[in-house]
Amino acid sequence: MQNSISLILLLLTVNLGAVNYYVSSSGSDSNNGTGLSTPFASLTKGISVLQAGDVLYVRGGTYAYSAKISLTKNGSSDNPIRLEAYQGEKVIVDFSSMSTSSSNRGFSLSGDYWTIKGLHIHKAGDNGMFISGNYNTIEQCVFFANRDTGLQLGNGASNNNIINCDSYGNADPTDYGDADGFACKMDVGDNNYFYGCRAWLNVDDGWDGYLRGADDVNTTIENCWTWMNGYFLDGSDGGASANGNGFKVGGSDDKTLMHNFTLINCVAFDNKSKGFDQNNNKGDMFFYNCTAYRNQGNNYSIPLALNTGKVAEVVNCIAIDGKINHGSFVLEQTNSWNGFSFANSDFISLDTTGVSGARQADGSLPDIDLFKLIEGSSMIDAGTDLGYAYQGDAPDLGAFESEYGSTDIVDETENGMKLSLFSNPVYDHIALRIESDWHVKAELQVIAINGMVSHSQVLNVVPGGNEHRVDTQSLSHGLYLLVLKTDRVIYSRKIIVSNR
Repeated sequence: MQNSISLILLLLTVNLGAVNYYVSSSGSDSNNGTGLSTPFASLTKGISVLQAGDVLYVRGGTYAYSAKISLTKNGSSDNPIRLEAYQGEKVIVDFSSMSTSSSNRGFSLSGDYWTIKGLHIHKAGDNGMFISGNYNTIEQCVFFANRDTGLQLGNGASNNNIINCDSYGNADPTDYGDADGFACKMDVGDNNYFYGCRAWLNVDDGWDGYLRGADDVNTTIENCWTWMNGYFLDGSDGGASANGNGFKVGGSDDKTLMHNFTLINCVAFDNKSKGFDQNNNKGDMFFYNCTAYRNQGNNYSIPLALNTGKVAEVVNCIAIDGKINHGSFVLEQTNSWNGFSFANSDFISLDTTGVSGARQADGSLPDIDLFKLIEGSSMIDAGTDLGYAYQGDAPDLGAFESEYGSTDIVDETENGMKLSLFSNPVYDHIALRIESDWHVKAELQVIAINGMVSHSQVLNVVPGGNEHRVDTQSLSHGLYLLVLKTDRVIYSRKIIVSNR
């Protein structure tokens, strides 16, 4: 007990030492930066004073730089360093005065345990951001018109979360062959995770996992959309060097390296080449509940045999217009091309208008009808249970679970109960409120992506409702399922635990 008290006091001491700093285009670097009325003028000044636990809030406006901004300090799991747009104000970091050069990245993040939120990073001379550090979270950032990949991870970068970010219009002006939306490639490290991201009109690929210097690493992409890659921002063809794949999940110079990719609830359409592309990757590939449409090449392509012990699975996926190129070694199960009869009329909409529109208030993807199944489609309740949340007797096919399931897995309000999350992603804790028309015992569980129960407790829910808090500091970053069970209701919702 004494050791626990000492640890708590130590953590409190560290947290009490944290400082909030501010940057404003109307500020001055001679200010102390610690108040809204005394902000710094430059990001570089603000970044220079940050220590573990500190926050640098950036007021809305445009901040122009001609040199790379390096983030080299380390936070910690308990006290990350935070660089954030102030209260959602639009912050543009403009590197248009940079010359084109492989050394002229906009942001270079080599430190560990940073959270960067709400920055628009434009026109860097190379990558908009290059991450070589670990345990960082990049959230609600936009990477636009950079002269190489919008956001790239490499040089051993591991355990990073890229959450609800956009990357578009990135183009290498020299040969147009090396500017992706997002890239976890070359000498990248293990366990990097993308959630809720969009990549479009990048001159090379939406996502690129090509390896050179790393092998047998793991990357997960969930709930992400990519389209119209291989083209310039004006829609013109990027030329012969522009690959134009949606998700390119690996490859290497000698065609032997292994990039183990898991893609869940992802969408690829209207790309110049393939939607989901093996690209001679010899590692594990898992495509679960994905949707592909109108890619010029194959929608799904896994033709080459894998290294010994590696597997490829494509389960619960939809290819609206066919075009599948898979070797016999690929495990295919309950996909749209595995005996289903369907037509374009099975979808509420195939109109792609709105895919690049404004995100929802919490940063999540736009709620549009594209690729969602109509009531009565044969692909509803027709999938294989992979351990993820679904409504009905079984999962639906494709990236969007319909609301037409027949069993009692409910949304936020039903049968006299309401469950509300105060934020998602969550950081050090889950905060929720449960309201009920009656007094009831409920079991609350947090379930990891591998099916293991990470937290379980019995709650007494009282009429009128009460609030609850679940500590998540001991959980690894990534996707979890929050499940609330009573004798009348089963409620489930995906949550992201981040390491801010």
